[in-house]
Amino acid sequence: MANIPITVTGGEMLRAELHRLKTVDRPNTIQAIAEARSHGDLSENAEYEAAKERQSFIEGRIAEVESMLANAQIIDPKLVDADGRCVFGSTVDLQELSSGEKVTYQIVGDDEADIKMSKISISSPIARALIGKDAGETVEVQAPGGVRRYEILDVRYE
Repeated sequence: MANIPITVTGGEMLRAELHRLKTVDRPNTIQAIAEARSHGDLSENAEYEAAKERQSFIEGRIAEVESMLANAQIIDPKLVDADGRCVFGSTVDLQELSSGEKVTYQIVGDDEADIKMSKISISSPIARALIGKDAGETVEVQAPGGVRRYEILDVRYE
């Protein structure tokens, strides 16, 4: 499997989730299964079925997070010699030319993307248009509503 780019923060969040899954969620579920077993007949025990389903979900998520971490290429934008260019992990201030609206995005990995937190996926159209560009340049982005033009106001590596 190919390396998947991820920010330092994204890597820390995955490690924290994995730790929580293994040290809190898994033991709690094992305890819930044991308690449900003590109630007798397992064939009609909804608590037991729910706990087993939860255990299956947790084990699947543990495997998924471990796989993501094993294939992750953690990139710290502060250590990349980008010289003011938009790169993975950089935070970019933009101004849409038609409306004058200003927005700020951080370019992150696919699994970290969260538009509410102004984090856009490296594979999104806007991130693909920004990569390699410098502050002061204008980029065109093919959006669902048509072509949008942005001016890059500033590029930061936080």
